Amino acid sequence: MLPLLWQRLLRAVRLTLALSCVAAQYDDSGFLKTWMFGLLVAYALYAIVTSFWRTLEDSGHSGLALVIDSAYLLLALSNNARYFDTLSLLFYAFVLAVAIIQHEWWRPVVIAALCIVDLNFTQPVQYPVLFPAVACGSILTLAVAMERQVLKDRLAKTSRQSVLNRYDAEKARESERQRIAADFHDGPLQSFVGFQMRLEIIRKLMGRDGDAAEEELLQLQELCKTQVSELRTFVRSMRPVDMEGSLNVSFRRVIEQFQRDSGILASFVSAEFVDPADPEISVELLQIVREALYNVQKHSGATRVAMGIHKNDRHIEITIEDNGKGFPFSGKYSLEELELLRLGPGSIKRRVRTLGGALVLDSKPGQGAGLTIRLAI
Repeated sequence: MLPLLWQRLLRAVRLTLALSCVAAQYDDSGFLKTWMFGLLVAYALYAIVTSFWRTLEDSGHSGLALVIDSAYLLLALSNNARYFDTLSLLFYAFVLAVAIIQHEWWRPVVIAALCIVDLNFTQPVQYPVLFPAVACGSILTLAVAMERQVLKDRLAKTSRQSVLNRYDAEKARESERQRIAADFHDGPLQSFVGFQMRLEIIRKLMGRDGDAAEEELLQLQELCKTQVSELRTFVRSMRPVDMEGSLNVSFRRVIEQFQRDSGILASFVSAEFVDPADPEISVELLQIVREALYNVQKHSGATRVAMGIHKNDRHIEITIEDNGKGFPFSGKYSLEELELLRLGPGSIKRRVRTLGGALVLDSKPGQGAGLTIRLAI
């Protein structure tokens, strides 16, 4: 749908051309009762009505409006009256502009072809002037119409991709909400339930055994300190990823922060490599490492974590190993195998799959676990 200003402009141009044609025909014939003059007067009335009332385009009959304009264009091209050489070319430009702006690409091409046929068939006195201009206009019309169609197809493709991107973003947000809800349920919520139960035990012990109640209270205080540390780590993992500097520097900063928060000895070894061209890939890789380290702190019971980055041809490999209790299962599993068996950290698997990377999880129950991510850059 064209903006209102454009609609008004096109109506004004149509009215101006129609009245000019009537004036030129009247000036040439000198009397009112000619069939050409009558047709042009009818078109002028049509232009007046569409200028001050509802147009055919507004009624959903834009194709009919284009047919009417095209019919009178052919009539103007075959007219031998004075001034119709200039008026015909202006009329031609107007109709083609309307067709290109409001209709599919083939309609202006058909109109241009009809104009060439009409000129060759009627051979008006202005033919030597009109034909070269109409032929050049037809070629230009074909080029513009096809380019417009290409742009329209690109816009449609972009719109579809935008819808898919919004769907993927919503799916990712929902997955992240579920992960956060699960972490809260397994962590802070269970801790608060445990606090409530132990506080009830302390309340009952205080009337019977003060020493036992005091000992239980000290244990609860230590547990509270541990939970506060875990909550701080969890909240920090929810913050936006800080990508100041290179990816290598960001990895090192995350490892150092992890060691300060968890008290787990962490080492980092990295080879020189070029950051991915797409910044979103760097953000995703950094988030994967943060989630992996958070899982180590929360579930593994490890005392040592080692992270390394290795470059191989056009790929980089990120490895994270710990000496904790490992996963309940044993062995090496690829991303496809983990998804098939529904094993391993879901959020990390989803992020690696989105990046088009490969993942291997090596679990040794009681001895630790290793995570290897391979990605083309």
